[in-house]
Amino acid sequence: MKSFFISAALLANSFAFGQYCTSGGPTSTVDSNVQLVRIVGVGDSIHFVGCPGVLGVQNLTNLNVSLVANNTYPLSVLFGTCGGNYLGSGEVWIDFDQSGSFDINESVGTWTGTPPVPVSIFNAFIPAGAQNGVTRMRVMQREGSVAPPLDPCGAYQWGSVMDFSVTISGGVDCSSYIGDDTNDPIVVTSLPYTDNGDNSYCYGNQNHVYVSPDVYYLVIPSALSYSITATLCGSTFDTFLSVIDPQGNVLAYNDDAPGCAPQSALTVSTVGVDSIYFIVEGWGNNMGAYTLQLNQDFVGMTEIEHPEFSLYPNPTQEQFALRGGVTGEVSIANAIGETVNVISNYKGETISTSGLASGVYFVRFAYAGIQYAEKLIITQ
Repeated sequence: MKSFFISAALLANSFAFGQYCTSGGPTSTVDSNVQLVRIVGVGDSIHFVGCPGVLGVQNLTNLNVSLVANNTYPLSVLFGTCGGNYLGSGEVWIDFDQSGSFDINESVGTWTGTPPVPVSIFNAFIPAGAQNGVTRMRVMQREGSVAPPLDPCGAYQWGSVMDFSVTISGGVDCSSYIGDDTNDPIVVTSLPYTDNGDNSYCYGNQNHVYVSPDVYYLVIPSALSYSITATLCGSTFDTFLSVIDPQGNVLAYNDDAPGCAPQSALTVSTVGVDSIYFIVEGWGNNMGAYTLQLNQDFVGMTEIEHPEFSLYPNPTQEQFALRGGVTGEVSIANAIGETVNVISNYKGETISTSGLASGVYFVRFAYAGIQYAEKLIITQ
């Protein structure tokens, strides 16, 4: 069992698409500085010569190199100085998944030393799962005794940070992939549900609990449902599973489930909930193939689809009726299961909602000896 602490505020911190951090870098232009960056691609190249130093993150995205996935390219970097010679560290990243962040697994190489030093040659391998299109390469040098891995967003006094453009081809076309965030989730319309996925490509880090890429599933619970159980047991990596509502509030999360650690499983209440998001990601920077299984538990009534049964109007403000030849006892329960109204001999007439606050209710009735429930939304 891993030891960790995750606050609800951190879980709900951000669900917007990641943007490259540009507020870090050096606060001084003297001394340690990257003096050379050179890489030859397919029909083009980057050949940058540094000095004088630049404050903050130097935007050199006008310089582009074209690289093909599943190939290796020699990348030359001279970690040098524009002044005095001091101990420092360096690192290079390429944002292969175009997530807007430079993850640990996207590091191309690291360096430690005191200039003057020979040019460092990194073998920049472009993975087969890299996303096609234009992305960024970040080169950083930081003076001091901080050992790699470095923080690509870090701020410090001496050194340099520079961003270049990289155009990747021959990788993965992610245009048809969905599930990257709450704006484009994988929609689950019926349960039980099973999906075999892989978060190691085409997905970014939108749920900022861990740096692992995450996949979003939107689930619409049944009116009869009181909870949904989700499991990632059997996945190929150390998973993390969390659940949020449409407002971003955290409803549940799990790291290691008993009996299937280091995979995750949880059960979340769906009482009073119209829709919820299940977020699949890895612990730390873990990623890979996973199997998500979703199932729901019901409020003691049989779930049989009868499209002829319906409530109208729904949502409603003042009254409603049942379509489908329903007669007999009809009851209305609130979101926590408390009965708030009973019509003992319903014969198709309209039912007033006077005195009921706005919210989600369940209208219950029997037909041919089977109990049913339909979700009713009352608005003001």
